[in-house]
Amino acid sequence: MRVASLGSGSRGNGTLIEEGNTCLLVDLGFSVKETLIRLARLSKTPADIDAILVTHEHADHLNGVAGFAKKYDIPVRMTAGTAWGADCAVTRINCHQSFPIGNIDVQPVPVPHDAREPSQFIFTGQHRERVGLLTDIGHITPHVQQQYSRCDVLLLECNYDSQMLENGPYPQRLKQRVAGIQGHLSNDQAAQLLGSVESARLAHLVLSHISEKNNLPSLATATAQDALGHWQGDLMVSDQQLGTEWIECPRNA
Repeated sequence: MRVASLGSGSRGNGTLIEEGNTCLLVDLGFSVKETLIRLARLSKTPADIDAILVTHEHADHLNGVAGFAKKYDIPVRMTAGTAWGADCAVTRINCHQSFPIGNIDVQPVPVPHDAREPSQFIFTGQHRERVGLLTDIGHITPHVQQQYSRCDVLLLECNYDSQMLENGPYPQRLKQRVAGIQGHLSNDQAAQLLGSVESARLAHLVLSHISEKNNLPSLATATAQDALGHWQGDLMVSDQQLGTEWIECPRNA
C-alpha cells in the first residue's frame, strides 16, 4: 500500500491511498483543472480513482468534490451530516463502522471538529499495513488516541504554533475557533498524540495542514522530533502546493 498528498492546508486538501488496483481519493479542495495537474505529478488520472471519501464539509476539503465526481463519474462516500454540504450523489457511511473498497479496508474515526459529522480515516491494506489520516480535529480524544496508536504511516495535523497564533493576524474570534476544542491541532497537541503511538511500528510521519500564517514547518518538525525521541522513521511535511511524493508502506506479517 502507498499514500501521497496532493496538497495540505487551508487552500485545499487531497490525499491518495493506493493498494494494488484500488485507488482512493480522500477530500478534494481543488478545482478540476488543478486536480488534474496534481494527479499527473503522481502519474495518476481520474480513471484510476475508484472512490472519493470526504472527511467533512469545509470548503478546503469539499469544494472540488462535486465537479470532479460528476465529470469523471466517481462514487462519493461521506457521513450523513457531511452530505448536507454535497452537490452530488453520495453513499452515506456510518462513522462507527468499517467497510471495504476494493483491496482497502476503511475505518472511519469520528473526531471533534466544528463541522456537522466529521470523520477521519484509517486505511488497512492486504498485508495489514495501516495508514492513518488525522487532520481537522480540535483535541485528541481517548478514542482517537487508541485508534491511531498502531499506524505504519501517519498523516497528522500540526496546524498552529500557539504563540504564533496568539500574536498573529487573525481576529480574536477566529483565534478562539482555531484553538478551541472543536478547532485544529497545535504542534503541542500533535506531540501529545505522538507520545502515545507505537513508534517502533511507525515508519513514516507526515506533518499536515500546517497554517501558512500561524506556524512554520521548522517549528512543527522540531516539536514532533522532541515527542518521538530517538525514533528512526521518516519525518516529512506535506506542502500546500507540492503535497508529497508517493510513500510506500512497510508490509506486515
